Amino acid sequence: MVLFVDMDEVLADTYGAHIEQYNLDFGENLTIEFCSGWEVWQKVPENRQESIRKHTALKGFFRNLKVIPDSQNVVKELSKKYEVYIASAAMEFPNSLEEKSEWLDEHFPFIPWQQRILCGHKHILKGDILIDDRTRNLETFQGRGIMFSSPHNIHTNGFERAKDWKEVGKKLL
Repeated sequence: MVLFVDMDEVLADTYGAHIEQYNLDFGENLTIEFCSGWEVWQKVPENRQESIRKHTALKGFFRNLKVIPDSQNVVKELSKKYEVYIASAAMEFPNSLEEKSEWLDEHFPFIPWQQRILCGHKHILKGDILIDDRTRNLETFQGRGIMFSSPHNIHTNGFERAKDWKEVGKKLL
């Protein structure tokens, strides 16, 4: 069976990185709890929203992301049972191509480059399972879609959900 795993907010903590960068830039104390249920940029003053959107253009933003807890161990076990591909919509952010590849080399070396799909739209993916945090990707996927919980999607319904990687393991291993 073919299993696709998204990167941002599934393997890599971009949400937390946006908050950290915002706090660094503006000397604020924005928290995940305050932003939960929203995109980070939606919870800051309007004149600062564009600065958050520009984080993804910063050199090193994607390279230095923290790993989502338990993702490495569970994905490693999944790769013994499934044909696992990492699928990320990296084309939207030009710096991210190289940085995401290097990040995967460091944190998920057991997923070879041949099983990394850095693409535009994910509607091209054809497989059995997709683990993703975005409804737009799950809605177009023809197989089983599992929404990975992220602070931005806590109020989203209508999809099978996994709150963390331990729950993914229970569902798929």
